[in-house]
Amino acid sequence: MSQGKYIGWMVLMVAFILTGCRENEPAQRVGLPISICLPASEMQAARAPRKSIGDPGETEAFRFPHHLYFIVIKNNGDDTWSVWHQESRTLTNDDWKATRYVGLLPTMNDSIYQYKEEIDLLLSAGDKFVGRVYAIASAEELTFNKAINTLSGLDDVLNLSFSTAGKTMQDNLQHIYTSPYNLEQYGAYYGEFNSTYQKVPHINLLLYHVAAKVDITWAVNDGKRPDRADTGTKATAVRLTYMKAQHLFEDYAYCFRPMENVKTTKLGTGYERVLIKPTDEGLWWEGRAYFYTIPYTTDSKPDYFPLQMELETNSSGDLNKNTLNLKINTSSPFVPWLRANFNISAPLPATDGSAEKDID
Repeated sequence: MSQGKYIGWMVLMVAFILTGCRENEPAQRVGLPISICLPASEMQAARAPRKSIGDPGETEAFRFPHHLYFIVIKNNGDDTWSVWHQESRTLTNDDWKATRYVGLLPTMNDSIYQYKEEIDLLLSAGDKFVGRVYAIASAEELTFNKAINTLSGLDDVLNLSFSTAGKTMQDNLQHIYTSPYNLEQYGAYYGEFNSTYQKVPHINLLLYHVAAKVDITWAVNDGKRPDRADTGTKATAVRLTYMKAQHLFEDYAYCFRPMENVKTTKLGTGYERVLIKPTDEGLWWEGRAYFYTIPYTTDSKPDYFPLQMELETNSSGDLNKNTLNLKINTSSPFVPWLRANFNISAPLPATDGSAEKDID
């Protein structure tokens, strides 16, 4: 072999060896900076009343989430995604710091509470540093339909759900926040990162409620109220002595698809919430109540949330059962604030539950 050919072979061998070394470099740990943000106005409600003067409703009180769950998925380069990292963290109130939101969302400069840390990722030599972060924050520890450390692909993540069963969870739905999968910035999921465009990729996630707020007001016509000087006798008076919201969602609810829950006959009667009892005399003629529930639709009315109510007037024992079909936007990333008003001028007739009314 000539000296020139020998040198050429040596160059090729060295190139091969160097290439092999790069491909077989050991994986390294990479810290992904992440900021989890919650709207400050809600957190402050735990410390200060939010009722307006003359508002007969209940004061809202929100709790800081003490349980935080992360799921990171990576782009495999062929339009598929696989789970890269999952973990849960336990926090305290002091882990949430009051600050201003800095990011690309319309809430720029709004007051927030922020948890700022890093997610420790294992980055192999062949990995692209491109991925998405999904996050869940909850005041109560959650039970999922599938353990997060067993999730493998994007479908697993998007179908992840948590149990809403039991009074403890139902009473704490307003303290659960997640990152909706269909909230986008520039055509991509807002929790996506890419080292091609960011020298140091980072995530700045503002989380949102998974439970819808239901706001109910009721009032008896002035002419039928015995506590007003210009009304008739108590014999002709009207009072609302019982109100209950029934068949609320109590099963597994989507974590990242809050507007895509559908209730089927398999879910049973669901959770109920009593808003007025016969002993609540101060609420017989007017009042306001808020509660939070998982929004859902049914196959028969796919664009409406069916708020089912039981009402009783004048302690008759005869319950008027209404279904208020409240119009909702099922394609929205955000859960709605649903409002229903009851204005009563006569005793309600008893019904068997067939009364329905659509409210846009």
